[in-house]
Amino acid sequence: HVRLVESGGGLVQAGGSLRLSCTASGSTFSINTMGWYRQAPGKQRELVAGMTMSSGGNTRYADSVKGRFTISRDNAQNTMYLQMNSLKPEDTAVYYCNAHRNSGWVDYWGQGTQVTVSS
Repeated sequence: HVRLVESGGGLVQAGGSLRLSCTASGSTFSINTMGWYRQAPGKQRELVAGMTMSSGGNTRYADSVKGRFTISRDNAQNTMYLQMNSLKPEDTAVYYCNAHRNSGWVDYWGQGTQVTVSS
C-alpha cells in the first residue's frame, strides 16, 4: 500500500507562483513512475507532469505548462514537487499526485489540492 498526501495549493494572482508537494509513505519501493494530474470542472483529468523513478530517468510535461512548470523529487524525503510559475487563470483546477506501479498496473492517488488563479 502507498499513501500520497498533497499540499501547497491556494489562491494566487495571475503571473504568480505556487509550489505543490506530495509526500509518499508505505511501499514506496514498488513505485515506477510519479506525476501530477489536474482536473477542472466539466473537463477530463489530464497529465500535467510526470517522471520515472529510475536513475537517469525521464520527465514529461503537457504542452500547456512546458516552460512554466517544473517537476522534481527528493528521494531521501520521499517527496515530489511541482513548481508552478507564471500561473494563468486556465491553470485553475484540483491537482492530484499520482504514483504508478508497472507490475499489476496499479495506480495510487492523493486527495487533491485546489489551485485557483485569479485574473
